[in-house]
Amino acid sequence: MSDDRHWLRRAIALAADGSGRGEGGPFGAVIVRGHVAIGEGWNRVLARPDPTAHAEIEAIRAAAETIGDHRLEGAVAYSSSEPCPMCLAALHWARVERIVFAAGRDVAAAIGFDDARLYADLQAPHEVSIPISQMLADEAEVVMTAWGRTPGRRLY
Repeated sequence: MSDDRHWLRRAIALAADGSGRGEGGPFGAVIVRGHVAIGEGWNRVLARPDPTAHAEIEAIRAAAETIGDHRLEGAVAYSSSEPCPMCLAALHWARVERIVFAAGRDVAAAIGFDDARLYADLQAPHEVSIPISQMLADEAEVVMTAWGRTPGRRLY
């Protein structure tokens, strides 16, 4: 538990530093494996400019580069705030073992970072706030099937 508090405080410090420099919102994240930070990040949406440059995504990218693998199995993600749907999905794809966060989504919403629409969209059928349509499925399936038959392909 003391490790959790230590790393969560580091994530909070990254949030304060990054937002203090005007690089993005007040969000920080640290990826830890074996009691060692393998990746850190803070929100750099404005600095990049890149709408995906959230703290958790930045930390995932840094951690993957550090260990030379896209799988972060055995790692714990520490975030200064509850991960948004994009970051939560990325943490799942990275296969982190556990996520620990400080501020809840309600605190983020109160300062203008409201992901409620995103959470609702993820639970709704197509045609929600951003229209979604599907076409040319058969053409895409040809490419995907060919890749599926490629010897030596790497799954992730």
